[in-house]
Amino acid sequence: MSDLKLGDIAPDFTADTSEGKISFHEFLGDSWGILFSHPADYTPVCTTELGAAANYAEEFKKRDVKVLALSVDGVKSHKDWIKDINETQNTTVNFPIIADEDKKVSDLYGMIHPKADNTLTVRSVFVIAPDKSIKMTLTYPASTGRNFEELLRVIDSLQLTVYNKVATPANWKHGDDVVISPSVSNEEADKMFPKGYKTVKPYLRTTAQPELKK
Repeated sequence: MSDLKLGDIAPDFTADTSEGKISFHEFLGDSWGILFSHPADYTPVCTTELGAAANYAEEFKKRDVKVLALSVDGVKSHKDWIKDINETQNTTVNFPIIADEDKKVSDLYGMIHPKADNTLTVRSVFVIAPDKSIKMTLTYPASTGRNFEELLRVIDSLQLTVYNKVATPANWKHGDDVVISPSVSNEEADKMFPKGYKTVKPYLRTTAQPELKK
């Protein structure tokens, strides 16, 4: 099983999808990406998840995030299933679903956990930065659907913190105060954060969320 870690380069691959053959890195281009797996087509939780992902299309677009799903069924099955998703979730699926029948991508990304199921993928999520490095991984059991508000929150945090010397505290959401990285001295913080900051403890300094830098 793959042992991908944060900071690793997301492995490239080519695969057939519901929207034709793609090369993963080429598909992402200079955008951020989400790659998320589903145990199988025509499963109830997956149907709601793919519908949710489609309904969040504008939010992903605002953040320059491309979405790519995966299931171990074939292209024809995907295309037929998409009709059900669109109907039942009142949406239009607007992203590719990888047809990973040979489990090549699943194995590459460690999406099959034998102690959970020998053949079906768990609900893996990979958030990938424009430099193709893995910035976040999440693994849910097959029975638990993903929280897309949380995925957006994590992406907001990643896009803020990767370009600024700050971190986001517990339960942070866009617009809340952030914490200043301990590596930043007070003298540097005075220059970097013109809105000022509050020293709660020498190691805990909070400041207003800075503008996103790219």
